[in-house]
Amino acid sequence: MIPTRLAEAKRLVIKVGSALVTNNGEGLDTTAINEWARQIAELRRQHKEIVLVSSGAIACGMQRLGWHKRPHAVHELQACAAIGQMGLVQVYEQAFSRHGLHTAQVLLTHDDLADRTRYLNARSTLTTLLELGVVPIINENDTVITDEIKFGDNDTLGALVTNLVDADALVILTDQTGLFTADPRKNPDATLIGEARAGDQALEAMAGGAGTQYGRGGMITKVIAAKRAASSGAHTVIASGRETDIMPRLARGEPVGTLLVSETPRLNARKQWLADHLQLSGQLVLDAGAIQALAAGKSLLPIGVIAVRGEFERGSAVACVSPEGREIARGLVNYGSSDARRIARHGSQDIETILGYVDEAEIIHRDNLVLT
Repeated sequence: MIPTRLAEAKRLVIKVGSALVTNNGEGLDTTAINEWARQIAELRRQHKEIVLVSSGAIACGMQRLGWHKRPHAVHELQACAAIGQMGLVQVYEQAFSRHGLHTAQVLLTHDDLADRTRYLNARSTLTTLLELGVVPIINENDTVITDEIKFGDNDTLGALVTNLVDADALVILTDQTGLFTADPRKNPDATLIGEARAGDQALEAMAGGAGTQYGRGGMITKVIAAKRAASSGAHTVIASGRETDIMPRLARGEPVGTLLVSETPRLNARKQWLADHLQLSGQLVLDAGAIQALAAGKSLLPIGVIAVRGEFERGSAVACVSPEGREIARGLVNYGSSDARRIARHGSQDIETILGYVDEAEIIHRDNLVLT
């Protein structure tokens, strides 16, 4: 059962929209933010890892500046974001500190996830924060966006973060109770869709319509975000952030809102992405022990690498080959070619001594590696 899978989910990305965060533009809704912090603290006590993607910086900036209509000029949006981000982060920090939880602000642009090196850096930072028990609070870096790099909405950002951290599920909290067959504000015959397949094209037709003046999204962006999240095997729930105890109820598997189901196994989706869509920048030649370890599902350690071919940077996709040149696997490297040559044939415990730093104990982690 899908609800059971949601109840068993260990890592969740929760996205809250501008209309919720700012109480439809009236200013930061500290009561709602405090309530979400309480609910997330409850999930943390259940040993669930939570990443919070929050809109609201621009809307908060608008409120502080006394603007009632969202500006169109990029420099004005950037100014709003810069002003609003201060208040937004302060309120979140205070709300979570009441429950003994630390938070961390992470601002991302599309370039951070499109560039492999920055992608791995962002992934490492977020996974480390989760391991430390910190709640990362993520927003688009609206202070520096341009038309070329902006995500366009935080629903998309939530889906990309879901894929980035290999989350089990994406929860999109909005001011609507879920996805309806038509716009319930205009059509009294509209009915709530309890469950559907993420990526179903019919859903996009049902989800037409714009968001509020305080946010860029609408239900259509949430449906597309669910489709993106499903590509890595994550299910998506669209539900009202104003429902009582919405997060714990969803975490228990209670059917609330609209569940958009991924039909792609989580591990297989990531492996397929690695296998099919990356250009290879170089080769790592492995010894027999490393080849055997990879076949057993283990990570590639530097001690198993006997040669490095080509020039590449951290985060590049490389082939793992036998001494005869047969491709064994491919994956994303944690070290560039220069550093990889220096640590090859050495134990992981020697990396810091050799390089003066250590990013990861593995040259390629098994999560970023696929057998070929």
